[in-house]
Amino acid sequence: MPLPPVDVRRAADRFATRTGWLDSKHSFSFGQHYDPDDTHFGLLLVNNDDVVAPGTGFDTHPHRDMEIVTWVLQGSLVHQDSTGHNGLIYPGLAQRMSAGRGIVHSEKNDAVQTHTDPVHFIQMWVLPDEASVAPGYEQLEIAPERMAGGWATVASGMSRDAEDAAIRIRQRHAALHAARLRSGESVQLPAAPFVHLFVAVGAIELEGVGRLGPGDAARVTHAEGQRIAATEPAEVLAWEMHASLAA
Repeated sequence: MPLPPVDVRRAADRFATRTGWLDSKHSFSFGQHYDPDDTHFGLLLVNNDDVVAPGTGFDTHPHRDMEIVTWVLQGSLVHQDSTGHNGLIYPGLAQRMSAGRGIVHSEKNDAVQTHTDPVHFIQMWVLPDEASVAPGYEQLEIAPERMAGGWATVASGMSRDAEDAAIRIRQRHAALHAARLRSGESVQLPAAPFVHLFVAVGAIELEGVGRLGPGDAARVTHAEGQRIAATEPAEVLAWEMHASLAA
């Protein structure tokens, strides 16, 4: 049986925004970077790989009608928003902000003491099922053993994940999974019409595709459980999506 279509996007080919305090790489059109043929995949509109210098960050800015999931790889990030939520986000902590009918927030590098450590995080956006709902915020720590050697559901709006997901998102057709793999360990992609696989750390071999390194992504249409094998210690993120913005 032939393998399903896979669109590999290499780290070096992503849009990039670089300033004195930010090094951001975008998997889709974002800000001043626009490609009409690369605005989303499935329900995922944003997959930004951000490194923020110490003592700096994103000043207060608005969002509306978006489910925003933040996953920190290194360092810590301070979140503050107009609903009164304050959170410190660090590796292994799942965080979701529902912008709803409108929210403003800021995200700053928490390296207040040393002023030397950058914060590295992935920020991901999906559209909600319903517009103009009340904004919200949720964060929850995921035990390291949950991600060791297999998938842990980080965020989900699917009913089947009601008990297992770390945090809930307002999108019933999408779920985000994360895994930390030692060299030689393997997992299978979720079976779904759309799967976005992102290698956050390390390197893997994707069945039928080959090597994916840090920052590489694979957009898999009609995924059927292709195997991922770590060739070195790796951390991978996979969005499982059962609908698309184009549908």
